[in-house]
Amino acid sequence: MGILEVKNVNKRFGGLKALSEVNLSIAENSVHAIIGPNGAGKSTLLNVLVGKLIPDTGSVLFDGQSVLGRTPYEINQMGISRVFQTPEIFGDLSVMENMMIACFAKRDGAFTMQAIGSMMKERDIVEKAEQMLDSMNLADKRGMHSASMSRGDKRRLEIAMCLAQEPRLLLLDEPTAGMARADTNNTIDLLKKIKQDRDITIAIIEHDMHVVFSLAERITVLAQGTPLVEDTPENIKGHPKVREAYLGETQVAA
Repeated sequence: MGILEVKNVNKRFGGLKALSEVNLSIAENSVHAIIGPNGAGKSTLLNVLVGKLIPDTGSVLFDGQSVLGRTPYEINQMGISRVFQTPEIFGDLSVMENMMIACFAKRDGAFTMQAIGSMMKERDIVEKAEQMLDSMNLADKRGMHSASMSRGDKRRLEIAMCLAQEPRLLLLDEPTAGMARADTNNTIDLLKKIKQDRDITIAIIEHDMHVVFSLAERITVLAQGTPLVEDTPENIKGHPKVREAYLGETQVAA
């Protein structure tokens, strides 16, 4: 059994069937990609995984415990962190202040903007924030206004903030969307290093096949809310069902 188990999940929005009998198992300490054409149900599935949506039927288990009906904070405490498609950072704060907030939230569970000044006096928070920034090659940007960072660096900061929560499962929603190729390649290298250095499972939704095939050990292909294929990257390439879903082709080219 995987660390994350999705069983017979169905979700409708009015007359639209967004997810239909979805079954998915993500192995612990693996990198698992979920791909599919626009409208395949990827974002709906991700929102179910993090408790943002409740399926009409079915179950979602993380390490044997249901995530359904739990608050985002409770799911985070279970060991699941999510990186959004658009970086979720505090743009009016510095890089260091953002990092301290993440470290403080892990320890105390809540924070207020008024508490930022007092965090600077807490040695354990400052030290952990500095260590996290250094591990992400962001130490030289600690005093920078985070809104002025490049998209690649914003993503790096958001991942660092998620890792400060010490998750067992990191969910990435199109982490390279809108990036230049150099930033995309840097993000790929970063995620490889995270996987190498940490005891962590990564699930990624991504349109960029360069990213998917560079990182994933297993790939699930969705089409019209239904899983078509789950296999290794090598076997996914050129699979007739995948070609049909993406290109409308039913035959594999010779």
